[in-house]
Amino acid sequence: MLRSLYSGISGLRSHQTMLDVTGNNIANVNTTGFKASAVQFEDTLSQLVKGAGAPQTGTGGTNPAQIGLGVLVAGISTNFTQGAAQSTGRATDMMINGDGFFVMKSGGETVYSRAGSLDPDALGRLVGPGGAILQGWNAVNGVVQQGGALSDITIPLKSVTPATQTTAATVAGNLPADAADGDQLVRDVSVFDATGASRKLTLTFTKAGSTWNVAGADSLGQTGTSAVTFQSNGTLAPPAPVLSVGGVAVDLSTLTGYSGVTSVAFKDQNGKAAGTLESFTLDKDGTITGLFSNGDKQAVGRIALATFVNPGGLEKAGGSTYRATVNSGTAQLGGPGEDGLGSLQGGSLEMSNVDLSQEFTNLIVAQRGFQANARIITTSDEVLQELTNLKR
Repeated sequence: MLRSLYSGISGLRSHQTMLDVTGNNIANVNTTGFKASAVQFEDTLSQLVKGAGAPQTGTGGTNPAQIGLGVLVAGISTNFTQGAAQSTGRATDMMINGDGFFVMKSGGETVYSRAGSLDPDALGRLVGPGGAILQGWNAVNGVVQQGGALSDITIPLKSVTPATQTTAATVAGNLPADAADGDQLVRDVSVFDATGASRKLTLTFTKAGSTWNVAGADSLGQTGTSAVTFQSNGTLAPPAPVLSVGGVAVDLSTLTGYSGVTSVAFKDQNGKAAGTLESFTLDKDGTITGLFSNGDKQAVGRIALATFVNPGGLEKAGGSTYRATVNSGTAQLGGPGEDGLGSLQGGSLEMSNVDLSQEFTNLIVAQRGFQANARIITTSDEVLQELTNLKR
């Protein structure tokens, strides 16, 4: 039979593969983190009809004569260029700016992904749409122990930060120098004991000449007194006043005494009640920071990223994930922003990097290539028909 028949068949098969790959790219144009693929062709072995001849005296050399036997798919490569960012506003949506892959656990297997659409499951673990669990380093008492074995990133939805007893408070502002003797100003603040129970601490300022007498009392009946004396220029006269009420040291050293301004107030106090986790944010370095009801901010974990010497050697495992192969190299783990790894952007997803204009052009090229190879077969068939017609 004619060799051209089999060359045409190989062309049909190869261009059908190109159509399949291009169709899959177009089908995934809106798939989060999808990376487009491209087909490379190569010719098959060629039949040697005439070998090369060496140059002789008076005769030039001759080139070999070979007949190709068709085409093969040399490989299907994956394009890992960055996709565009799509803002979602969801705290659990994440995208990688730069190189790297999320590390996921799926059915006991470690897989890798660029798709950062995550949600907490019933156990508080961050999982992808297919159930793969995000991996990283969880924090212990707000400290991330990076460098150890990876574990499931878990958002501790019922975690509680401990209460802190109030031991110090600060009063700042101005006491009016032009106030009449006997005028009073009352300021109060909530302070906390070691269990987080709140009580009110009240300071009463009473004007007496160039001095303001300060009486402190809390709701438990504990009291304390002090005096704030100002110099003629409105600054505090030494020594700095000291006031202690129920174990709370009140700092009065920043007060001033100018006329016409009344701004004295509690600036801060160092105690707090126990707090529960209300929400969390994602930093560029992959640290997940929990925001607690008492105002605390505490790291709850850090997301790990992986990179490979040859990302093109990864094998697609379905669900927008990849698995390592012998030609991808082993995964090199690290935190976002370290050792060439990209940073993380919360509230956004990486869109597919499929270029529709290129893919539709590839469709036309594949279609015409398929048609041309089909024409090879029909032409070869016509030649064979002519041969069979020689004998009637």
